[in-house]
Amino acid sequence: MTYTLGTPPPDGELVLAADAGPLASIEDTINNVFTPISEAFSGFVFGEITVLGVSFPWIVAWLVIAATVFTLVFGFVQIRSFKLAVDLVRGKYTSKDEPGEINHFQALSSALSGTVGLGNIAGVGVAVTVGGAGATFWMILCGLLGMATKFVECTLGVKYREIDANGNVHGGPMHYLRKGLAEQIPNAFGRGLGKVLAVLAAIMILLFGVGGGNMFQANQTFAQVRDVTGGDEGLLGSDGAALIFGVILAIIVGSVVVGGIKSIGAVTSKLVPAMAIIYVLASLTVIGVNITAVPDAVVTIVQGAFTPEAGFGGLIGVLIVGFQRAAFSNEAGLGSAPIAHSAVRTQHPATEGLVALLEPFIDTVIICTMTALTIVIAQPQLWVEGQKAVLAGGEEPDGVTVTSEAFASVLPWFPYVLTVAVVLFAVSTIITWGYYGQRAWLFLFGNTSVSRNIYNVVFCLFVIVGSVLSLSSVMDFTDAVLFLLALFNIIGLYIMIPVVKRELADYKAKIRSGEVRKVDSKSGV
Repeated sequence: MTYTLGTPPPDGELVLAADAGPLASIEDTINNVFTPISEAFSGFVFGEITVLGVSFPWIVAWLVIAATVFTLVFGFVQIRSFKLAVDLVRGKYTSKDEPGEINHFQALSSALSGTVGLGNIAGVGVAVTVGGAGATFWMILCGLLGMATKFVECTLGVKYREIDANGNVHGGPMHYLRKGLAEQIPNAFGRGLGKVLAVLAAIMILLFGVGGGNMFQANQTFAQVRDVTGGDEGLLGSDGAALIFGVILAIIVGSVVVGGIKSIGAVTSKLVPAMAIIYVLASLTVIGVNITAVPDAVVTIVQGAFTPEAGFGGLIGVLIVGFQRAAFSNEAGLGSAPIAHSAVRTQHPATEGLVALLEPFIDTVIICTMTALTIVIAQPQLWVEGQKAVLAGGEEPDGVTVTSEAFASVLPWFPYVLTVAVVLFAVSTIITWGYYGQRAWLFLFGNTSVSRNIYNVVFCLFVIVGSVLSLSSVMDFTDAVLFLLALFNIIGLYIMIPVVKRELADYKAKIRSGEVRKVDSKSGV
């Protein structure tokens, strides 16, 4: 997505499209009221703990520990069941008459559209600058561990989903926390805990959906397009350009979001492969031109992971940087992805858990690694100087600039490609979070056509607002809100491990017995 959690835009704030007049006054008023609240909340969620002299956000440790536990408990399911997961995405085990709204590939694409984006570009640039090339190794490891977390939460998403009278699917942490905890702790405490966590989850998803998943995307898309079209002197530099851009973007988003997950799945199944192909091809071009440097780059990454320079914080420092960027990129454990995965057509919850484990693999292990390898191979001057600055105790350069310069060393026109990628990332992210937010809204305010229409209108209006205003404090708050969801979500995941174990064992037993068979690709049965 154009916004990876925990990664601020280049200047630390959103771009203010209207820098004077009533819009600026509104923005100032909102920021003045909201900033103290935002700072206090963000300070807690992203508060740091210190281990062996290295400080890092406690929420990162929470996510990584959970991923490690799930990997061990489920016997490295991300490795043992990888081929089965790929077969499921290809539709090998899913017949057309199974309950749900979209197929496995569309569910995976929808969820990926909410995670793959600028964080894979800018976030990785920051990681290999602050942590050195060795951070790449630990980023890959964290991505592999996160696959197990995605498996657990998305299995539960399907297990406890609800299908209404119209065939629309409602899933996600607000459902499996409420129903699953009440089932695992069959008393008043379990029911109460599940309800409280479910409501909190819905509120947090809704807030981030409108803020970070919508307004931020619209704002940064306009900023990038305006920049490559001449900046303040270009086509989009005039008064009112941001408003017109926002209206057009809102119409595009609205036409997809109103159609529900079937429409979203159809669009993202085209967008996600398209933007991944564009970016991967650009990466392979840089790597191909510098193919003789690949072996040395790999050696640099591995050596840097275990013998980093002291200026990068030593071994623990590099490890934390890699883990932090990976955790913030693939969102494993946050509970967002199960909303999209819950809509899949399947009778067996474990199938979508297996499909979902491919998400961190694609997002982090493949795309993030591509970016890191491109930078290490190209050795752009900005990266080299940035590392020297970090080692000297100075500030690191903007991550997106580091990555862009690495590509520009071979592809001088890459900023234009990056603009296309940013637009595709932003639109797909807004669409996906529009659906996530809608599921949370309907959970809180009722599943009626009136409620749904109100949400759709409000969400599209905020696309326009996001294009015009700079609400940096609100963005900080929504960022913290989503990561706090990980605290509640993972507590629930730990409690429901037995449920996931049963689902996985049951599904694999049916495959062995022949009850579940491969589907004929032509007949669908």
